[in-house]
Amino acid sequence: MKDIQTQVPRQAGGEPAPAVRHYTGPAGKAVTVLLCLWTVFQLYFTTVGVMSAITLRAFHCIFLLAFTFLLYPTYAREERVRQFPPVWDLALVLGAAASFGYLILHYTQVAQSGGRLGHLELAAAWAALLLVFEGGRRVSPSLALLAAGFLSYNWWGALVPGPLGHNGFSLKRVLAAQFWGTQGLLGVGVGVSATYLFLFVVFGSFLKHSGFSRLINDVALTLVGRSPGGPAKVAVLASALMGMINGSAIANVATTGTITIPLMKRTGYRKEFAGAVEAAASTGGQFCPPIMGAVGFVMAEFLHLSYTAVMLAAAVPAFLYYLGLLLAVHFEARRLGLSGLSKENIPDALRVIREQGHLAIPLAVLLILMFLGYTPLYAAAVAIAATVAASWLRRDTRMTWDKIVAAAVEGARSALSVGVCCILIGIIIGTVTLTSLGLNMGYLLLSAVEGGSVYLIGLTVMVISAILGMGVPGVAAYVIVQAVAAPALIRAGVLPISAHMFCLLYACLSNITPPVAMSSYVAAGIAGSNQTKTALLSVRLGLVGFLIPFFFLDHPILLLGADPSATLAGSLWALLTASVGTAALAGGLEGWFLRRCSWPERLILLSVAPLTLLPGTATDWVGLAILATVAVFQFLTRRKGEMP
Repeated sequence: MKDIQTQVPRQAGGEPAPAVRHYTGPAGKAVTVLLCLWTVFQLYFTTVGVMSAITLRAFHCIFLLAFTFLLYPTYAREERVRQFPPVWDLALVLGAAASFGYLILHYTQVAQSGGRLGHLELAAAWAALLLVFEGGRRVSPSLALLAAGFLSYNWWGALVPGPLGHNGFSLKRVLAAQFWGTQGLLGVGVGVSATYLFLFVVFGSFLKHSGFSRLINDVALTLVGRSPGGPAKVAVLASALMGMINGSAIANVATTGTITIPLMKRTGYRKEFAGAVEAAASTGGQFCPPIMGAVGFVMAEFLHLSYTAVMLAAAVPAFLYYLGLLLAVHFEARRLGLSGLSKENIPDALRVIREQGHLAIPLAVLLILMFLGYTPLYAAAVAIAATVAASWLRRDTRMTWDKIVAAAVEGARSALSVGVCCILIGIIIGTVTLTSLGLNMGYLLLSAVEGGSVYLIGLTVMVISAILGMGVPGVAAYVIVQAVAAPALIRAGVLPISAHMFCLLYACLSNITPPVAMSSYVAAGIAGSNQTKTALLSVRLGLVGFLIPFFFLDHPILLLGADPSATLAGSLWALLTASVGTAALAGGLEGWFLRRCSWPERLILLSVAPLTLLPGTATDWVGLAILATVAVFQFLTRRKGEMP
């Protein structure tokens, strides 16, 4: 087996995080074996194995913290290449195993006693909290600080007057809730990491090592490679497909961006624009069906709905988001006079299907099993096995033992940073639950805008979502945001699925929202562009994603299946007019529609967008009439070579 390889992850602000440690010799082989065992353990006990949820989550925390202390350096200037881990980190690993192991052995006893805690139970809880914060400091300092702020609210909240205050809690009560309860460290956050998140991250890793990434890139090239701005459209399509599987916008930028961004720059796009396209496209994959980066499964659990219902609801927002991206890069290419790739750089479609088409079998297996009613966890496990089996259908794609081990190791390692974030999220949710902060904030928002529009509440929730989602992976950001913001929207009369979808989109889009636009900053690093300009361009390219949630707050027809009174014809009409509005928005922002737009024409196009995005017969026809007038005028006044 090969030693575990060094990666350079990214943290909030886009700055490179300290490189993980690289062990040589026996220690490297031992870490590789342990990571493989962790993957096997998770696959077994989330599918056919029998283990209580609390026990599985506790074991998951032990693995997460142990590998964090082994692989993430203690301080910035620490030597990265080592033969053995530092003694203090081995002590921390033993501490994590001891504290969470004590919980595994005594949880039933404590529960049967009605939650009575002795000195050992409190010591284990206190040690676990300290170890989690140390792991969080190494992986995501910004989230660790946020979690520390929430934890301290258990005490200083007693000094806050008004609805956001509380009576205060003793240290014993807080430790009991955070460690021995089901809403703290071992709550929904780590539950998500131990099940859906881990399996789908590993699935994405196996797809990558089977050659699926190359298949996606080649298919995208055959579809749009020769059209104006072809490389940018390839980036949009490839990033959408990979992002919905791995669920990490930053990882997606770091992998696909190294190929697509230089290609876009060579084609003629500005470096800021190239980085922004990749960042926006990778971010949207987190809410793009059919997999939605595993966050859809989490939403289904919260709403007590089938995953199919959540997937259908996300279909229109995701379609409009990527339609806007594709049109934006097309209009920008036309405005700059860019062409597509030459024919010799485009792979033959039949050859791609013949030589690589079998690599799509695992994705088909996953979707078929879920539509047949099997759980996403079972479907993901079978799909992982199908990935290996499918790769053996052709000699040149066959996954050898080394590739299987590499996929298992990379999948487990990739789950580390998000998993530690999920434990920290447990602290936040535990505080929100214990202090009733979520309920109180909801009442405060409603009282602040009493008698006002639901859009005003939505605007407030959007800001909260952007702040709480900064520097946090998409699925983790959604779990935080829905705990605080979704109740306020639901009390204002918004349908639960609309409220949760609203929180999901803004939580994910926080990855490209300044000042902590993680995806944009990573893309800027690859493109060699200005970080702020790249982030602002990312927001502009993904602007339809920022607008659509406001329209489905009280018009759930834009979420398929959410509005029981909606007809098929009505839903199709809403999709058609919203698509027209998306085209008008992209044209107004990029300065091109049927030809180059003047400033008055751009302003008119921008005014058409909200009219057609908002479901309503009157606004639709007004918007369509204005757009038709602009289109006819541009057609009649075009110059030779300006038409698409």
